[in-house]
Amino acid sequence: MPMFLSTRDADFEGRFAALLAMKREEADDVDLAVAAIIADVRARGDAAVLELTARFDRMTLTADQLLFSEDEIEAEIAKVSDDDRAALELAATRIRSYHERQLPEDASWTDAAGATLGWRWTPVTAAGLYVPGGLASYPSSVLMNAIPAKVAGVQRLVVTCPTPGGVVNPLVLLAAQIAGVDQVFRVGGAQAVAALAYGTATIAPVDKITGPGNAYVAAAKRRVFGRVGIDMIAGPSEVLVIADAGNDPDWIALDLLSQAEHDASAQAILITTDAALGRAVAAAVEARLQTIARRDIAGASWRDNGAVIVVDTLDQAAALANRIAPEHLEIMVEDAEALAAKIPHAGAIFLGPWTPEAIGDYVGGPNHVLPTARSARFSSGLSVMDFVKRTTMARMTPAALAAIGPSAERLAISESLEAHGLSVRARLDRLNERAS
Repeated sequence: MPMFLSTRDADFEGRFAALLAMKREEADDVDLAVAAIIADVRARGDAAVLELTARFDRMTLTADQLLFSEDEIEAEIAKVSDDDRAALELAATRIRSYHERQLPEDASWTDAAGATLGWRWTPVTAAGLYVPGGLASYPSSVLMNAIPAKVAGVQRLVVTCPTPGGVVNPLVLLAAQIAGVDQVFRVGGAQAVAALAYGTATIAPVDKITGPGNAYVAAAKRRVFGRVGIDMIAGPSEVLVIADAGNDPDWIALDLLSQAEHDASAQAILITTDAALGRAVAAAVEARLQTIARRDIAGASWRDNGAVIVVDTLDQAAALANRIAPEHLEIMVEDAEALAAKIPHAGAIFLGPWTPEAIGDYVGGPNHVLPTARSARFSSGLSVMDFVKRTTMARMTPAALAAIGPSAERLAISESLEAHGLSVRARLDRLNERAS
């Protein structure tokens, strides 16, 4: 059974704090293993990637087999049904339309001193997208990572996706084709991240790596950050539902389970002003766990990490939600927009009972790569902005330098950086010579 809490309980604060402090990530020894893998790939390149692929994915390959050929891709995507293709294309269209609105604009202006200032935005040159394989092989993740990159203008877009035992998901390859991916490599794990970061003879290095993965992938992304950019360190999935009386308990139960079925470490929480609804949702979850295919995973998640919290007011619910800072937040109350305005800390918000989080995973339009582990307090979901960088621009006229240069010189002297000050003074002296 999940944890049941009420703000009226004397021990509520301690138990809620314990809920927030739950460690749902993998063990620390993962990092040591990942460090060894990265060092091996850096030292031996393709040879290390091939050996690790044979060990972890049970596939014996040669270097020229790491990349899916165009013929292989066409043969696999031919297996996709018309209905599945149409669903992927609809999702891609909606995701692309949403992300096109995120493109930032360059700016330039001349200030009161006569200096021209501004900035420009340019895309990263190459990006690598990690796509999980095996049971967690999701074509939707390809679209959510690749489309913002293409909208941003990334020139070279590479996907790494493991194919354990040689099993390929045709929908993943179709999604890559629809999104405009340039290359798809059948390699995964920390070795894929290392190859993308440092490059091998077969896999050229990239500038940024995005995409979800297991604990080994997350640890690898953390270790290569600085060599390349990364989107975020993703943890187990999360959903928080805030609901008042009158909602359908089964709908809420299914929404909670839609995240719980991802991973036994996932977390699903309900906050409600109606204790009877909380009990009904818990019962509905138990009933649905008897029927869904991933009942073992979802059941472990709900039992070990789930919670039902009863509050007196929606203001209390908002305060708790901000402390949780969930990856996904569903608001199923009469005035969902008003409550959402009180909750700045959430990765994505789904308003009203007709907006299940699952819509956001596939066809809503906003990105489903979102901050986890309370990091929505300070970070955002994946967007076009992850694939562009801002370069500032400045041009001084002689008059502008005369107006502001002396202050720069004084600040340089105060910091004991003599050459800084002299580089300004030399120009000011030239201006004085011209004026005399």
